[in-house]
Amino acid sequence: MNLRELIDAWKKIFQIASKPDREEYMTLLKITLLGFMLIGLIAFVIRLIFYTTLFPFTG
Repeated sequence: MNLRELIDAWKKIFQIASKPDREEYMTLLKITLLGFMLIGLIAFVIRLIFYTTLFPFTG
């Protein structure tokens, strides 16, 4: 793929892409925040398991 084909491909992508409306943006925001909370919860549970089973007598 030469430079001209690459530029044409990017132009096509920018022409097809559109700005999300408010409803789509809010849906993506909710999904992203849910993912962050899920990963945080998993990390918390793993840390809790390690501190209660492997290191029960260290502060």
